Amino acid sequence: GTLQGLLTLMRVAFVGSGVLGSCLGMDKIAMKTAFAAAGLPQVKYKAITRSQVWSNACVFPQLCDQIAEEIGYPCFIKPANLGSSVGISKARNRQELEAALDSAASYDRRIIVEAGVTAREIECAVLGNDNPQASLVGEITFDSDFYDYETKYTDGRSSMVIPANIPDKIADQVREMAVEAFKAVDAAGLSRVDFFYVEKTGEVFLNEINTLPGFTNFSMYPQLWKATGLEFDKLVDKLVQLALERQEK
Repeated sequence: GTLQGLLTLMRVAFVGSGVLGSCLGMDKIAMKTAFAAAGLPQVKYKAITRSQVWSNACVFPQLCDQIAEEIGYPCFIKPANLGSSVGISKARNRQELEAALDSAASYDRRIIVEAGVTAREIECAVLGNDNPQASLVGEITFDSDFYDYETKYTDGRSSMVIPANIPDKIADQVREMAVEAFKAVDAAGLSRVDFFYVEKTGEVFLNEINTLPGFTNFSMYPQLWKATGLEFDKLVDKLVQLALERQEK
């Protein structure tokens, strides 16, 4: 949100969310708080701070006990303000949890712990300002334990399936929730919204929103819109028009 704030002060039109949407989209704790206020389903999570992790020998064990009791294993430990899965670890036991918390604390002073679920990773693109529209739904498949940095950026480790092979009812639910998530953080222009689909129970959990998603020709966001019927050049033109529209208002 800092760059967006500068551009706003300069009265320069720009593509994407403003200060509020960008800030909420960057901070996973603030984001989840906004989603919870909007009544959107999420996995269990707990927000903690670096000071709790790097505390004395009495406080840290109590913190780990609380996480084990409230969240359970496996769980994911994430820095609140990083992208591309940097600093994210999966903990299956107490030893891994302690190491993961220490690692996350080295990246950020705010940390989030999330319950692990056996689920498919589903994504949806949103486009618009006050009346956003959702694209077809896609799926990320990968050959690792979870979608970490190495898997994301190593050729052949992951792939996109568009449209996702899921029931129409679930796809409609994902698209509706994607728009609700977009509005919950006051996003604008573009966003990619990520979900967990628990096939066994039919549950859909909102994972996160990316207010500045990857935008190469081969990235999920433009590929989702291409499959929906909006080619790359038309998508870029639409985003510029949305930016100008927002600036005029």
